[in-house]
Amino acid sequence: MTEHGVRRLGIVGGGTMGAGIAQVALQHELHVTLVEQTDERADAARARVVTALDKLVSRGRLNEATRDSCIGRLATTTRYDDLANTEVVIEAVFEDLAVKRDVARRLAEILPADSIFASNTSSISIDRIADAFPRPEQVVGIHFFNPVPVLPLVEIVVGGHTSEATVHFAEMLAELLGKTPIQVRDRPGFVVNRLLIPMINEAALLLGEEVAAAEAIDTAMRLGASHPMGPLALADLIGLDVCLAIMETLAADLDAGRFTPAPLLRRLVADGRLGRKSGRGFFDYDK
Repeated sequence: MTEHGVRRLGIVGGGTMGAGIAQVALQHELHVTLVEQTDERADAARARVVTALDKLVSRGRLNEATRDSCIGRLATTTRYDDLANTEVVIEAVFEDLAVKRDVARRLAEILPADSIFASNTSSISIDRIADAFPRPEQVVGIHFFNPVPVLPLVEIVVGGHTSEATVHFAEMLAELLGKTPIQVRDRPGFVVNRLLIPMINEAALLLGEEVAAAEAIDTAMRLGASHPMGPLALADLIGLDVCLAIMETLAADLDAGRFTPAPLLRRLVADGRLGRKSGRGFFDYDK
């Protein structure tokens, strides 16, 4: 470790969130090893990071030498063993408890005894994930928000077994990456998504009931509530599959009636309309 506590960051999952975390870490001079399931996915994850850095260069916000240095500190792989000397690993895989627990079990076999295992989960209990890790006191939630390079907040989710040292490390890492951490207890949805996702779900109900058009609903919240983005456009940015998964978690863990996912949200996800990442969601981005 360096004087600021970490030099190497491991990331499991190279989708939108994983690639965003990797980009931010690289820009703050960390070495990043990103693990994906296949060579094709690993290549795609690297391409996401490189494309994002190239855009910063084209906008004059990053010079070419710094971009090249960032790319030189990025390793992509399909081998968990390549994380064996990593101080902290953040999982950013799909929002599914079984998948995250599988990652925890695999990491437990190779990580050093003092390494921190963090989850970027947006709604799943840290304690449930930590059950699959032999050192639950070293498991913590480090919940970034999309887009990771832009949004400054990180929720530090403290599980029932998470040690004070682990919480301190997670806060230090967030600050090192230029983020503002807040501590939250391990409860479904934590703070932001406990408030935000039900609002998005209510907007989907309004649209499904034809109370107003999608553009009108978003305009209402932008101009009537001073939101920078309407709830339906925001859902498309987050990913409708992610929104649905969070609503299902809230329904299962808190109140099935209160947090029932909107039928329109379920239908769009079933049709593969996941938002910006698929080209269509509540709005059509192919146009």
